[in-house]
Amino acid sequence: MKFVIASALMLLAPAFALAQTTAQPAAKSDTKAAAKPAAKPTAKTAAKPADGKTAAKAPAKSHATAKAEPTSSRTQLKSATNQVAAGIIAAEAALSPAELAIAERVHVGRMPCELGAFVTVTADPATPGHFHVEGKGFKYYMSPVATTTGTVRLEDVKGGAVWLQIANKSMLMNQRAGQRLADECMSPEQVVVAEAIKKNPPVSVLDPLPATK
Repeated sequence: MKFVIASALMLLAPAFALAQTTAQPAAKSDTKAAAKPAAKPTAKTAAKPADGKTAAKAPAKSHATAKAEPTSSRTQLKSATNQVAAGIIAAEAALSPAELAIAERVHVGRMPCELGAFVTVTADPATPGHFHVEGKGFKYYMSPVATTTGTVRLEDVKGGAVWLQIANKSMLMNQRAGQRLADECMSPEQVVVAEAIKKNPPVSVLDPLPATK
């Protein structure tokens, strides 16, 4: 009897092993199938917050654009104001034909003066007829003023200074302080005239007339 039972078990053992082997792939397939549907909803759920962030970014960009518009308007207004101010300054700096004619007679360059001083007169290339007059301890921005004597006169109204030029010398004065800043200043042209005057001094109205024969 035992032999019969043992023989039966030996015959059934391969069938049982085959059944277990067949069951394992089926279980794996069921596990994979169950895992795939679970993964898809998770991915979709994770993607939804990303859409929310994108939606949040869009209003931020719109808000930045709204801020940029007032800034651009202020920049344009400031630029227009600067242009108007520049036009007013240019109109005030414009000279008459008579004043421009005086400016053409101004001697420019570095001129030696008495007591070892120097004055440098430089034409302003940006504003015709205007000059920079500077030396040790002073600097002025001057424009010509018409006179009845024919003397070349430059003035700095804000600085209160005057530059006077005659045939043989020039002089710089501070009218507010009533002080001469430089005297006996001579350009090369004025040096020539000064030497000629020394050789042939002009006749004074106070000198007696020569005796007639």
